[in-house]
Amino acid sequence: MEEEAEQASEDWLAKSAHRFNPDRDDPGSFEEDAYHEGVGFYLLLSELRNQTILSLIAGIFHGWDKELRSWIAKEVHHWHLGDAVPAKIWSANFDQIVELVSDFRLSPPDAEYLRILSACRYVVNVYKHGKGSSLQKLKKNHPEFFPRLDDQHFPHDLNLDLTDHTDLVVTVEHFRRFSGAIVDFWNGIPHKVGETDVETVPDWLGEAIERDRKAELQKAGKLKK
Repeated sequence: MEEEAEQASEDWLAKSAHRFNPDRDDPGSFEEDAYHEGVGFYLLLSELRNQTILSLIAGIFHGWDKELRSWIAKEVHHWHLGDAVPAKIWSANFDQIVELVSDFRLSPPDAEYLRILSACRYVVNVYKHGKGSSLQKLKKNHPEFFPRLDDQHFPHDLNLDLTDHTDLVVTVEHFRRFSGAIVDFWNGIPHKVGETDVETVPDWLGEAIERDRKAELQKAGKLKK
């Protein structure tokens, strides 16, 4: 990027050479204009890189989220039949899915990869929606995504107020960390989940299981009649 920005500066000088009048123009001023042209081009490249990495991060997170929900619904189907449970699994929020992962003993609740994936979730939400609760949580818990928060010229509270979704910055290293957490997650969970493996069932899923059971009883009663 630095080389391309420098090239943009040199190209500007070459294209503008015909406008230079040694009797009227200051060579230093032309050099300064060329420098600013390179800086502007570098900023455009930086924003493009940031948006590209954010798009990739959003893609891998949503892909993992869909694969996880699909896998959980399939495993539950081995020991529970009904439509309410899979529907609830697909509509549950991220925190509920993490709760389910813990209750099903698929992963310890304090696993490092879950913490990283939680940060990934906030990054994706800020990328998609801008201002909101995810922005506040990301700034508070993961300030490394906002370089402005490292600025020592502002008090921390004021710095937080000045920082918004447009200051979100991700790097290739962040992408690697998020994708690595997904790999660690899949490597850490069992291949199958039976009913005896389920330690507890969260209330929101228990309610869906109860709805399926009632629907099954009603169906059986109608068949008897």
